[in-house]
Amino acid sequence: MKANIVLLPGDGIGPEVVSAAVQVLEAVGQHYDHKFVFTEYLIGGSAIDKTGNPLPEETLQACRSADAVLLGAVGGPKWDDPRASVRPEQGLLGLRKGLGVFANLRPVRVHPALIEASPIKSDRLLGVDLIVVRELTGGLYFGQPKKRDWVDGQQRAVDTLEYTENEIERIVDLAFRLARQRRRKVSSVDKANVLESSRLWREVANRVAQRYPDVTLEHVLVDTAAMRLVSVPQSFDVIVTENMFGDILTDEAAVLAGSMGMLPSASLNGQYGGLYEPIHGSAPDIAGQGIANPIGTILSAAMLLRYSLGLEQEARAIEKAVDQAITEGARTRDLGGSLTTTAMTQAIIERLD
Repeated sequence: MKANIVLLPGDGIGPEVVSAAVQVLEAVGQHYDHKFVFTEYLIGGSAIDKTGNPLPEETLQACRSADAVLLGAVGGPKWDDPRASVRPEQGLLGLRKGLGVFANLRPVRVHPALIEASPIKSDRLLGVDLIVVRELTGGLYFGQPKKRDWVDGQQRAVDTLEYTENEIERIVDLAFRLARQRRRKVSSVDKANVLESSRLWREVANRVAQRYPDVTLEHVLVDTAAMRLVSVPQSFDVIVTENMFGDILTDEAAVLAGSMGMLPSASLNGQYGGLYEPIHGSAPDIAGQGIANPIGTILSAAMLLRYSLGLEQEARAIEKAVDQAITEGARTRDLGGSLTTTAMTQAIIERLD
């Protein structure tokens, strides 16, 4: 197979972890006789510095024509002014919108050898294996109007939480299809006791559930979901929720795995391509030191192989190599070890066979 993969290293540790994932993909390509063609483009703060635009048109067009996109991270103190008209995060939001990716998949599995790395009690982590399906293109982040004005002599800020039936149905349907491949349980998270958008969400989820009689559906209020994620995380299989709730809950779920550096994500549109990235940020405090944990990005590359290229065996090979490296004691600093980014990457590559 030949595949064109766009690389968006971005800011902070982004270039370091993307480079690590590329090394793993190249090793997979050699072992399984695939040719991956990598081209690199600007996004985020680095794009602002060079072009004044966090998402140059050249970048967006390249991503649209690629077989898949691998992203590092965007943002950092240099551009961290909430009043700025141009911000790195606009590049990421614009890319998601431009690619039409509406579903963000974030698997969370607690590796037995890393249970002690989590601040959560170990007895609550045994058997945790869940996936959060977050809607990406609706809700507060994209709703209109979005404005600031003056009322009675004081400033007022307005954000609009908006969803249509179609937006809800396509993300919930995807969650049910994933559940059929797992333990056949969907937890739909909303705030239906307060929000009208959540009441619509719950109605649509019930309607979709009728098409999947073999899958159990439960409705969970977002505050209850937040509590259960740290008290009984084993009770979840597939969690599906709207944009902002998903943004918050996935960061909370990352604590279960012991480090945000461990977790991958995939953003899909159901038709072509796909955007893959670790869930961690740009970590500017450790950028350039060679100590960033590359596992989240490497596992994102595994998801890229699975969901965009249909290479299930190759994806499993990466995941197995990561598991084996961790089981045998390979640790970066965030996991209590001392391996550099390069050494951790090499430990995984050595176990690919």
